[in-house]
Amino acid sequence: MEETGTGMQHGHARMHHDRGLLMIGLFKLLEAVFFFLVGVGAIHFLHHDLGDAATRLAERLRFDLDGRMMSWVMDHLDDITAHRLKQIGAATFFYAGLRITEGVGLVMEKVWAEYLTVGVTISFLPWEVYEITRKLDWLRVGLLLVNLAVLAYLIWWLRRGRRVRAMSK
Repeated sequence: MEETGTGMQHGHARMHHDRGLLMIGLFKLLEAVFFFLVGVGAIHFLHHDLGDAATRLAERLRFDLDGRMMSWVMDHLDDITAHRLKQIGAATFFYAGLRITEGVGLVMEKVWAEYLTVGVTISFLPWEVYEITRKLDWLRVGLLLVNLAVLAYLIWWLRRGRRVRAMSK
């Protein structure tokens, strides 16, 4: 009897990882790093003047300080309070933890991680569709397409695994 994810070759056990799950898992881990860094940034700026920090960054990047984009950024930075930064930090740390859980579980080919990732991906689809209807751009559409591809692959993988388990009984 052969277990999912392992095989025998010349009497020695060898690991076989599904490339799709591995790619999705590594992508989730990269997302975790990104959201962790966003959380660190939010906490870092708790006791700093966001306007000064944005101005310094814009100067380093040689942005027009009197331009429309900088005016928009500066107007919106005034709305971000210390309480809001704490909320952003907490939410992004939680999201990073969720992505780590998904990523590690998928790399290890754990069925619970496959179901978790399907559930999380489905739960964000309405928000992604709303964002596209609010403002159509290639980034939003691309993110939706990537998530739909991940969802389709995981559903296919889970159904395939269920058939394999049923045939081995």
